[in-house]
Amino acid sequence: MPSYVASIDQGTTSTRTMIFDHSGQVVASDQREHRQIFPRAGWVEHDAEEIWENTRAVTAGALAKADLQASDIVAVGLTNQRETTLVWDRTTGKPVHHAIVWQDTRTDKIVDELGALGGGQERYRATTGLPLATYFSGPKVKWILDNVDGARERAEAGDLLFGNMDTWVLWNMTGGPEGGLHVTDPTNASRTLLMNLDTLSWEAGHAADMGIPMSMLPEIRSSSEVYAPGRERGALSGVPIAGILGDQQAATFGQACLSPGEAKNTYGTGNFVLLNTGTEKVMSQNGLLTTVCYKIGSNETVYALEGSIAVTGALVQWLRDNLGLINSAAEIEEHARTVENNGGAYFVPAFSGLFAPYWRSDARGVIAGLTRFVNKGHLARAVLEATAFQSREVIEAMNADSGVPLKSLKVDGGMVVNELLMQFQADILGVPVIRPVVSETTALGAAYAAGLAVGFWESEDDIRNNWAKDKEWIPSMDEQRREAEFHNWKKAVTKTFGWVE
Repeated sequence: MPSYVASIDQGTTSTRTMIFDHSGQVVASDQREHRQIFPRAGWVEHDAEEIWENTRAVTAGALAKADLQASDIVAVGLTNQRETTLVWDRTTGKPVHHAIVWQDTRTDKIVDELGALGGGQERYRATTGLPLATYFSGPKVKWILDNVDGARERAEAGDLLFGNMDTWVLWNMTGGPEGGLHVTDPTNASRTLLMNLDTLSWEAGHAADMGIPMSMLPEIRSSSEVYAPGRERGALSGVPIAGILGDQQAATFGQACLSPGEAKNTYGTGNFVLLNTGTEKVMSQNGLLTTVCYKIGSNETVYALEGSIAVTGALVQWLRDNLGLINSAAEIEEHARTVENNGGAYFVPAFSGLFAPYWRSDARGVIAGLTRFVNKGHLARAVLEATAFQSREVIEAMNADSGVPLKSLKVDGGMVVNELLMQFQADILGVPVIRPVVSETTALGAAYAAGLAVGFWESEDDIRNNWAKDKEWIPSMDEQRREAEFHNWKKAVTKTFGWVE
C-alpha cells in the first residue's frame, strides 16, 4: 500500500500542508493566507488562533485532495516562520497578545537597553551566534511581558508559555491545554538570543537579562525524532510528528545542501541564504548569523552561516496591496520586461531596517535615482533587482567568512518562477543559478526530517538522490556593467541610513 509523508509549513503570509511520496514529489497541497496586522508603523502581528484554525483546515484539505486517510501518512514534519513570537496561557490555550512577527521593529529600545548593559550589538554573539537585533524572539517576549497587563505576574507564576510558531502548532496538535507538548528544535531555539550554540540549551543569564522566566521556555529536542507518540490529534490523529525545522533550515535540507560548502537561497517574503559549514560553527566577521542548520536525532549538530534579508517578495506584495500598481505578483515580471534596464532607479526596501550584512534598525526604504524618464516598467525592474542586489551583498559576506567562493547557487521559494529575476541574479553574481524540480523545498525539508525519523527514508543519501535540476541560468552580463550596477546599488543603500533618529 502506498505511504506518504505530510509537511505543515506555517509561513509568514500563509499556512499550507503538503504531502510527498518517497521520491520527494508533491502528491497534494492545500494553502490558506492569514491576515497581516499592522497596528502602527514598524509593527507587524499575526492572529495565532487564526493560524491554528488555518492549519487544521489545510491539513484536512490536503488529505482530501489526495483522497488519503491519516493511516496513509507515515509521519508529519513541521516547518515555520522563525522568530515570530507568541506567549499564551497554558491552561486556557489563549494567546495573551497577537504573535509579534520577525519583521517587527517595536523592540528597538529594548535592544538598545540590553546593549547598554555591555557589549552593544555583540553582547550575545559569542554564545548565540547572533547580533543583538529586533529580529530575534527574546526581546519580543520581554516586550509582551512588559506591555500586556498582568502578563509578567502570570509568567512568573508559571502560567504562560513562549514559543515560535512551530511550538504553538505542535502544542495544539498534541492536545493544547489537555497535555499539549511544549517543545521546539535547535534551529528555532537558535533564533531567540536565548540558546547556547554549543550546548543547545537555554542560557539562564540571557533569559534573566530579558526578564523571561525559564518556565516559559519550551524543551529543546532534535530536528528529527518522534516527539509525542500517541498524543497527536485532528486530521492527522495517530500520525507521528517526527520533524521540526525552521523554514530556512528546512529549505536547506530540502535542497540537499548536506555537505559543508553547499548553499541555497530561498526567495520568499524575505530572502535567506544559508551555507552549510558542517559540524564546525563559523563565527561571522562580516555581518552574517551563525546558526544551527539541523540536528538529526542523536547525530552531531550541523551549523550554518546565514544571511537574512527582510524584504524581497514582500516588496512585490507591497506594490500590489499598498500601492495597487499591480493586481497580482505575476504581473511584476510582465511590467519589468517592457524595459531593457532600471532606467537609473534603485529601490532599497528597508521597511524594517536593514538585516544582513548591515544590521541597521535606523534605516528605512528609499527609491534613488528617479528622473522624469523612469516609468512603471523601470520601477518594476528595480523592485526585482533589489532582491538580486541584496542577495549578492549577503553572498559576498559569506564568501569572505568561509574563504570559499560560491561556484553556483541553488534557489527555491515562490519568486523563483520569475525567470527575469533568476537571469539577473546570475548576471549580478557572476555564477550559475540552479532551480530544482521541486522548488517548494521548505515543506520538503521538514518532510525529509520526519521521514528519516521513522525510517521512510533510510539516510541522507536518499535525499541527495531525490534532488533534481529543473533549470539553470548562466551569467551573460559583462563584468564592467555588473560592477557599475552594484556600485550604484551600494550608493543607494547608504541613503537609507540614519532615517530613524
